[in-house]
Amino acid sequence: MMNTLWLALLSLTGFITAYFVYGRFLSKYIFSIDPATITPAHEFNDGIDYVPANKYVLFGHHFASIAGLGPIIGPAIAIIWGWIPAILWVTLGTIFFGAVHDLAALSISLKHQGRSISDITSDIIGTRSRLLFQFIIFFLLALAMGVFAITIAKLFTHSDIAMTVATVMYPQAVIPTVALIIMAMLMGVLIYKYHMPLMPVTIVGIILMFISIWIGIKWPFTGISRDNWVYILLVYAFIASVLPVWLLLQPRDYLNGFQLYIGLFLIFGGLFIVQPDVVAPAINEANTGAPSLYPFLFITIACGAISGFHSLVGSGTTVRQIDKQEDVTFIGYGGMIAEGILALGVILACSAGMSAEAWDSNYASWSSAISGGLKAFISGSATFMQGLGIPQEWGAVFIATVAVSFAMTTLDSGTRLLRYNIEEIAKTLHIKPLQNAYTASILAVLAIGFFALLKVESDNGQFKPAGIILWSLFGTTNQVLAMLTLLVITVWLWRIKRPIIFAVIPMIFMTITVTYAMTISLINFWSKGQMALLVVGSLVFLLAIWMVIEGMIVLWNNRAGDINLPKSSLKSPEYST
Repeated sequence: MMNTLWLALLSLTGFITAYFVYGRFLSKYIFSIDPATITPAHEFNDGIDYVPANKYVLFGHHFASIAGLGPIIGPAIAIIWGWIPAILWVTLGTIFFGAVHDLAALSISLKHQGRSISDITSDIIGTRSRLLFQFIIFFLLALAMGVFAITIAKLFTHSDIAMTVATVMYPQAVIPTVALIIMAMLMGVLIYKYHMPLMPVTIVGIILMFISIWIGIKWPFTGISRDNWVYILLVYAFIASVLPVWLLLQPRDYLNGFQLYIGLFLIFGGLFIVQPDVVAPAINEANTGAPSLYPFLFITIACGAISGFHSLVGSGTTVRQIDKQEDVTFIGYGGMIAEGILALGVILACSAGMSAEAWDSNYASWSSAISGGLKAFISGSATFMQGLGIPQEWGAVFIATVAVSFAMTTLDSGTRLLRYNIEEIAKTLHIKPLQNAYTASILAVLAIGFFALLKVESDNGQFKPAGIILWSLFGTTNQVLAMLTLLVITVWLWRIKRPIIFAVIPMIFMTITVTYAMTISLINFWSKGQMALLVVGSLVFLLAIWMVIEGMIVLWNNRAGDINLPKSSLKSPEYST
């Protein structure tokens, strides 16, 4: 049997080497990161959206925003196909696909005055493509945030079943999550208004964070239904989307980052001590009801390898807070490497954190993997942490709190991004009322609420929350967006006469994969009569095809060298224009 220690060491070595070699090469020679060039955070500093940030604080904000539940739920389900394909895709996909995608989107946005990747598309491909991209982003964000709202509500909701590690409901996580929001706002005021040093404020914040977890275990918060939690979360998302980034998003994501760093340290630390054998099969063909490994492994594991959502975070909020251009490699490429490490930890916890019998039961079928994936991660992680002397209940509640906290950060960042997206669509279509931040945020929350509260008919004729079906559509749409972002990156490199191979190979692979996956998904929606999902999926697919055609026309016409960029943004030690 394979020992998890060697798997962890091999993948971690690959991630670290890639960051220092491949990531730095791309930054220096392909995207021409110039430390001397002023960033949009300084050029347009408004104290609300454009705010220069310490790179470690910003890394925490960026990492928390891109991570969410994606790199947890996806790998936890995808292990049903076996640990070999899951680990290979997470490791190689992160290094050569996801990290390149994230670094490039952030770099290009930085060179275009902090404009979003969809807005920049008008300069790179054409005006029609910008509007196509904006509408695809609208559906992606509304879908994704709807899924996260459902999942958080489910984790918060009390069950009549005894609160054991075997359940996936953790009302113990409510108090720590709310406490983190309050602590983050206090931290933002202390740092930005009273100019207190970062280190002591951070230490106090981390200590209070663990105290709140202890309080949550002692006094679980119960009595609110799942749908009511969804409404509460929607109100919270609206408020978070209009507050200044320094008051909530930045400090909370920074503290959340430490929460996850500690969680990863405990998971891998316990793994190195316990050194359990992998009980999951290397390749699993006994997966009743599961779709084919190709293309759905590459759709199910989205955020843990490559995610179009990351381009929205990088070019939507992160780019407006970068203090120096040289921080881009650390935040862009490094942030995706950190997410790959999280996905690796999830795979190892789900493949070695339980007995072989428990694994066979949890992953006996596709439906059991979907319903039990998150449970497998939480319980498997808690098992690893027992090797460090941490009680099972403490470990499970802490990991559940980490999962909820990261879903919350993605929910508020995603709502803010959806607000930006609606404002951009309104400007393109000259709709004045929707260019207002509050009006756009209300529309964003309504769109998220539509998907969060959507009910679909199950096989037994009952209606239930769309939940995991939305997750499938989100995964496919998310990879469509990654494909289109890689297309924009490819055309941008082509037009400034840079090597395109670093983007074009991932783009071609993702184009073939998502086309196949989306076709199968639409056929399934049609056969099951799920018309709302069929309409949304079809619309996204048609818009994506149209945009790909627009991009191919630009490449075919050989339009190189006519993007309006400052000379300084194109300087490169080797590839100069």
